[in-house]
Amino acid sequence: MTLPPLSDLLDTARVVALPLVTRFRGVDLREALLLEGPQGWTEFSPFTEYADEEAATWLAGAIDFGWHASPRAERSEIPVNATVPAVSAASVPHVLSRFDGCRTAKVKVAERGQRLDDDVARVRAVREQMGPEGRIRVDANGGWNIDEAEHAIHALAAYDLEYVEQPCAGVDELAEVRRRVAYMGIPIAADESVRKASDPLAVARAGAADLLVVKAQPLGGVERALRIVAEAGLPAVVSSALDTSVGLAMGVALAASLPNLDVDCGLGTASLLAADVTTDPLRPQGGSVPVRRVSAEPDLLERHAADRERRDWWLDRLSRCHAVLSARED
Repeated sequence: MTLPPLSDLLDTARVVALPLVTRFRGVDLREALLLEGPQGWTEFSPFTEYADEEAATWLAGAIDFGWHASPRAERSEIPVNATVPAVSAASVPHVLSRFDGCRTAKVKVAERGQRLDDDVARVRAVREQMGPEGRIRVDANGGWNIDEAEHAIHALAAYDLEYVEQPCAGVDELAEVRRRVAYMGIPIAADESVRKASDPLAVARAGAADLLVVKAQPLGGVERALRIVAEAGLPAVVSSALDTSVGLAMGVALAASLPNLDVDCGLGTASLLAADVTTDPLRPQGGSVPVRRVSAEPDLLERHAADRERRDWWLDRLSRCHAVLSARED
């Protein structure tokens, strides 16, 4: 990847803070830095707690999408899932109503401060809303240990799970959980063990997962994510990191380029935003989103601009991560 000069990035950089319709990952505002490259708008939005070395890979993904053409699309629209944060069971119908036509729901579980009973109630409420034909997957974000994961999966199995995403943090733990729950016929998916790992293929070599959850920006771009999927030899589902519609378009480009796409993707999360950077957001309609780039609109960038302190924080982060990428090239 040819790295653009930092000055080119700073010239178009805009920082926004978008309100959420419900609390997610412990935040009510989603901050993102948007850039305009030769191919159009792109997004740099690693979560604020990530250190520069990890965040720099997200910047590589943003540059890849904004400065290079996307691979050839194999499909014109992407089926997506609804995303249900760790809300109360009573709030489930309201959340699902924002995801038009989605036949699959990903339900967050193992939230800090909640109990397994809360997870069961939430998943039960989703099943009641979606009916027997709906698909339900759960995502623990590595929040359980091995025994907790086995116990939780057993408790949730009654709701006909499509798969369990990242039940434990470590690759060895995932492998052990997969072995223990094999008799239930519930697949195990790996997310953080791919995108946060120094070796994203380790989970496949260890036989620790049945499928991979891949995200374009955290993996360094569409092309690199495609290579990881090809080398892993496992089915893949593309997901997002609560991006703006500009960032979601990057994930959509990845999903559109996969040779095989057998499950609904986690690319409908614009429905969790109360505001966006475009008047034509990538929200699901009829359960799918179209394959297209998204342009940030000047008036919305202005309306949702982060305050000066947060803007400066992101611009400084951009500069540091650019330096990390420069050092990698040397």
